[in-house]
Amino acid sequence: MIRIKNVLVATDFSEPSDAALNYGRELARSFDATLHVLHVADSIYMQFGEAYSGVVPGLQQEVEEAARKQLDERLDDEDRTVLRAKPVIMTAIAKAAAIVDYAAEHAIDLIVMGTHGRGAISHLLMGSVAERVVRTAGCPVLTVHHPEHEFVLPDALVAVERA
Repeated sequence: MIRIKNVLVATDFSEPSDAALNYGRELARSFDATLHVLHVADSIYMQFGEAYSGVVPGLQQEVEEAARKQLDERLDDEDRTVLRAKPVIMTAIAKAAAIVDYAAEHAIDLIVMGTHGRGAISHLLMGSVAERVVRTAGCPVLTVHHPEHEFVLPDALVAVERA
């Protein structure tokens, strides 16, 4: 029997990430698991160095606050109560490593994340956070490409199909 107590959805606020959040919600609901929703914000200091962060001292805080607002907008009351959603903002330059580390530290049983499906050249130049997470995570990873065949249906549509 599969036992899932903690589901992690890693989000970058894109459409594929929103689709992954829908999957994560349904999986957490099905297994009565806790839903963790993680966004890894860019580290301005690590990307541009001390000189840049000195010019705009509150920039990192603004980046994190904007991310927190977007994360809060994506979570509803049911997420917070029934699924015991834990919204988390981390700052790192190595996003895949941050996701995998969070999963290990919080006993995550399943990671759900969107994938952008970039072309070969783009993938070669930029790499893929999802691919790195799949290769290095200590738990299963479900990747969701958007748009694709939707397995998660709104409750009203499920009721119509059953009728």
